[in-house]
Amino acid sequence: MRTGEFAEWTRRFEVERERRRAQGDPDWMQGATLPAAVWAGIQRFQVGEDGDGANLVGKADLAGDPDYARAVRLFVAEERNHARLLARLLAAGGVPTLTSHWSDTVFVRLRRLLGLRLELLVLMIAEVVALRYYRALRDGTDDALTSEVAGRILSDERRHVPFHCERLHASLAELPRPVRRPVMTLWRLLLLGAALVVAADHGRALRRLGTGRRRFVADVMASSAEVVRAVLARHGK
Repeated sequence: MRTGEFAEWTRRFEVERERRRAQGDPDWMQGATLPAAVWAGIQRFQVGEDGDGANLVGKADLAGDPDYARAVRLFVAEERNHARLLARLLAAGGVPTLTSHWSDTVFVRLRRLLGLRLELLVLMIAEVVALRYYRALRDGTDDALTSEVAGRILSDERRHVPFHCERLHASLAELPRPVRRPVMTLWRLLLLGAALVVAADHGRALRRLGTGRRRFVADVMASSAEVVRAVLARHGK
């Protein structure tokens, strides 16, 4: 990677950080009322957003681009803010947070197996699934506080995906050309598996949000095509 290539991403994250500070938090005092199944889903996603990101930051430091390392730290800070927002949303509804969930444990262990490339590929599975979940949460409830929190997180996630795509694009360029598309094909298969698991685990919640299991999985896979195009762009496919 060329030094400074991620300077623009660092700037975007910093601009967004200042915008959040100026905006302030939602009005938590208005409370939140949701079906039990939806609360259970929020609890699980809150666990997934919570973490210090130390492993990813360490690998980013080794990538040799200080701007990328800075951008990753800002990305991690946004993810931790998502966990905080969801925790406050749960508190507004009188619902406790979870200390752990098996799905998050599996993702974390997979991400830590090898280097930065594998970590980002696994992380991107979670990010693409989260895009569809937070859209369903924003649009599928009449609760104003929940819609606002989900909308804020969704706005961040829509920046996170192209950020990771740009780094994966450079990372896959280091692989032999015939290997690149099979890697992304395997990634889509893993994404499909993850989407099916989430759809099964959150089926009741998705139905209450107006998004059935099949539609959820279909939408996740449809959005993944754009990710593959971005990662393989200019790689000669």
